[in-house]
Amino acid sequence: MNLNFLDFEQPIAELEAKIEQLRLVGDASDINITEELTRLQNKSKQLTKEVFSRLTPWQVTQLARHSQRPHTADYISRLFTEFEELNGDRMLSNGPSIIGGIARFEGQPVLVLGHEKGRKTQEKIERNFGMPNPEDYRKALRLMQMAERFKLPIFTFIDTPGAYPGIGAEERNQSEAIARNLFVLSRLKTPIICTVIGEGGSGGALAIGVGDSVFMLQYSIYSVISPEGCASILWKSATKASLAAEAMGVTADKSFQLGLVDQIIPEPLGGAHRDYDEMVQTLRNVLKQKLVELQAYPIDKLVERRYQRMMAYGVS
Repeated sequence: MNLNFLDFEQPIAELEAKIEQLRLVGDASDINITEELTRLQNKSKQLTKEVFSRLTPWQVTQLARHSQRPHTADYISRLFTEFEELNGDRMLSNGPSIIGGIARFEGQPVLVLGHEKGRKTQEKIERNFGMPNPEDYRKALRLMQMAERFKLPIFTFIDTPGAYPGIGAEERNQSEAIARNLFVLSRLKTPIICTVIGEGGSGGALAIGVGDSVFMLQYSIYSVISPEGCASILWKSATKASLAAEAMGVTADKSFQLGLVDQIIPEPLGGAHRDYDEMVQTLRNVLKQKLVELQAYPIDKLVERRYQRMMAYGVS
């Protein structure tokens, strides 16, 4: 994969370019460059560790939005087998901003769903850049209620800038669709595991983010509004987004400190986009262990535990 380096990664990018040039020289001649190549690779690894050890909240936000970061569809194809996508809210739309369906996880039938932003331009437009309309949430609700009926554990993957703020979405009652999901999820009689894999934006994230366990990937973000939106309100300029990201505490570390998430899942050095396979294996191990733990609870106690967990938010 050709990595798309962010601004703060430029020293790493320059070193990686030198490594690539050295490889080309070695391929085109009989010169043994193994020792020098190993030295530069070790130097690049150390530099990456140093850069990523002091990331600001705004830099983490950039990583959460990285164009090569794994999406829900990528995790579904690697974590689950026999995935069968289900579409439609049975009223208006297929609900393309949220992908969902039945699958098997470690051989067990489950329901999986999550925000999907799309990759290429046309797909991004079709997916509405991962910003759900009310019908997307009503589709998700239909699928989650189906999971309860058939006693299927639910896995959700959160990656959205937020619910779509357009006039049409408001006319079709966006706020009610989100609130309905929160209400139903809080009492749904099946285990629910939620993972923030990229952006966790506002009610758009919460609508599929109420669960028995909530995880965040190391370089994901969770916030009530985007840093740009916050900056536009407080400083009347989106250029102050870095200040807003700092003030809001959007990072996984901050969310964990506040008790909003249960666990931070470490990413490969340089971010999840650097090594899909390693990221998927780490996530698989966490999800597998947590599912076994949750299924050991009697369902009524699990639902009560979920409710009490939510009621504890904001309590010092």
